[in-house]
Amino acid sequence: MKKLTVDFYNRPNVVQIAKELLGKIITTTFDGLLTSGRIVETEAYVAVTDKASHSFGGRRTPKNEHMYSGPGTSYVYICYGMHHLFNVVTNKKDVPDAVLVRAVEPIDGIGIMLQRSGKAKADYTLTKGPGNTGRALGITKQHSGIALTGKNIFIADDHYAMADSDIGTSKRIGVESAGKDASLPYRFYIKGNRFVSGQPWR
Repeated sequence: MKKLTVDFYNRPNVVQIAKELLGKIITTTFDGLLTSGRIVETEAYVAVTDKASHSFGGRRTPKNEHMYSGPGTSYVYICYGMHHLFNVVTNKKDVPDAVLVRAVEPIDGIGIMLQRSGKAKADYTLTKGPGNTGRALGITKQHSGIALTGKNIFIADDHYAMADSDIGTSKRIGVESAGKDASLPYRFYIKGNRFVSGQPWR
C-alpha cells in the first residue's frame, strides 16, 4: 500500500481526481486509534464557477479558508450542525477545488467505528453517507487543514483492481439549490457496493 503524494492532488482536473479516488484507502489515526476504509463514493466541486461549491464566486471566509490551502489538504465542514464532512483539497494553492468523500467500505478498526457511531452491529449504515463516514473515521472540524501526507489522515493506493464499467456516474446529492450546476455529473461510485449512499448505486 502506497500513500498518495502531493503530486496526485496537485492536478487541475478535480473531476478526474474524484473518479480516481474510488478504490483508494483512507486511514485515520487519532489518539492511537487506527481506522480505515475503502473509498466507494465521491463528489467533485469545482473552484469559483461551481454554484454548488463553498467557493462559488470566489467566496473566501474563515469557514472555507482551508479550501484555498495547498493540494492534499483536508477540508472539513459541519452540515446541519452535527455532521462533519471530509473533503480532499486538490489543484494548486488558492484554487479551491475539492472532493467530498461520501462513503467508504470499512476495513480496519470496525469496533472503534461502532463505538464512535453508537451502533451495536456493523452493517452498511456504519459508513454510508458523508456524515456517517466522518463519524466512523473520527474526523471532525478540528482536523480541517491537515496535510494528507502525514500520519493522522492519509489516503493510499493498494492497487485495488477496478474496471471503468465498475464505476457509476450521476449528478450530486443534496445540492438542488445550485440550479443547473446541481445536474452536473460530478458524483462517482462503485457499482453494487452496499455502502454507497444514494441512488443510483447499482
